[in-house]
Amino acid sequence: MSAEAKITIGKALGVLRNGPFRRYIIGSAISDTGTWMQVMAQGYVMSTLTTKALMLGMANLAAGLPMLALTMVGGAAADKFDKRKILLVTQYVQIMLAIGIGLLVWSGRIEIWHIFVFAAILGISNSFEMPTLSALVPELAGREQIQQAISIDRSVFHGSRVVGPAVGGLLIKIWGTASAFFFNAISFVALIIAILSLPPRQKGTVEEEEKRSSGMKDGFRYVANDKPSLAMVILIATQAVCIFPIITVMMPLYVRLVLHLGADGLGSLMGASAIGSLVGSIFLIGLPRSKRVPLMMINATAVSLVVIGLSFAPSFYVAMALLIVNSLGMATNFGLCSTIVQERAPDYLRGRVSAVFMLSFVGIMPLAGLGVTSLSDAIGMPTALVIAAIVYGVITLIVLARVRKQCAEPGTCETTIGTPAPPPVAAAV
Repeated sequence: MSAEAKITIGKALGVLRNGPFRRYIIGSAISDTGTWMQVMAQGYVMSTLTTKALMLGMANLAAGLPMLALTMVGGAAADKFDKRKILLVTQYVQIMLAIGIGLLVWSGRIEIWHIFVFAAILGISNSFEMPTLSALVPELAGREQIQQAISIDRSVFHGSRVVGPAVGGLLIKIWGTASAFFFNAISFVALIIAILSLPPRQKGTVEEEEKRSSGMKDGFRYVANDKPSLAMVILIATQAVCIFPIITVMMPLYVRLVLHLGADGLGSLMGASAIGSLVGSIFLIGLPRSKRVPLMMINATAVSLVVIGLSFAPSFYVAMALLIVNSLGMATNFGLCSTIVQERAPDYLRGRVSAVFMLSFVGIMPLAGLGVTSLSDAIGMPTALVIAAIVYGVITLIVLARVRKQCAEPGTCETTIGTPAPPPVAAAV
């Protein structure tokens, strides 16, 4: 039995004994809950301003284009500069955005173009925040506990998805839509406090620091030359194109036009969907390396079948059950893809490799949101869901079958942990 197979939940949770990581997780849990409240509220606001799925995709495009252009810049900055300072700036920007859009909603002056502008500014902020956070988590935990750290981080993220939308729906019902945005602004304070408490990154050797300052192309070059990492990027891109727009961009219209429900129904469905994501993320904590790809193939098949099931316009409770299964499969596969990429990435390239990985998801989402939503407007939502599900399942299974063996083996960076660097002559040979 492999060493990974013997990992217990207790040992895996030992990463929480790390003070800086624990403080980051607590701050992130509070902040993420507020963020999901705003995501739910903004989707509901959009659904009251338009009935066109394409317009929801345009809002996604406004946020995604800056990320497509700047995420690699953010990844390079995460490698070169103090991650804490980058994260603090992004939190301050997002507080102002939440307050701004909340005031517009509260005053009744909100228009679609406002949401597009705020989404674009948020996209600029996220292009620096997301690769920095992705690189920070393994750095706080240490290479030996990357899988456990990512699992806990994703569990907190998806746990906030359970609480945030449901609470947001209640706030909207009691105090109005603007309250969700204001509560999100307050939630950022917890993460800011956690970031301020983190220690600075220790300086590496002169050679390593020079590598940290090298160009953005090094991140692309590394991923292109590492077959398992490239495969994980392709898988996440496929999920971003085919499945994720259905769950995020189109869900407000699905709930309103197909299930004929309001904000509280949307919040409940989003919260229920997050339950599967939370379970999937927790399950990753002690998963043996050899079982990763087989589980990912099972998940891909399940996600395809679930999306096809959603196309038949089920009742509220059937839709809820399907979304739980769908989110479980998507979250598990996303967490495993991220784990494989982070385990194999060199420390000095982690920010840029994280940026490439995030580009395959958030960078493609703008175009993906337009693709599925346009297809839905043209041929109807049920048919569009079926097509997207089939394309996703076929591509994912083919890619996983080609890298199954490599993903079960340690990467070069893992096998050299604790091993002295070879002399220059040997390295050249």
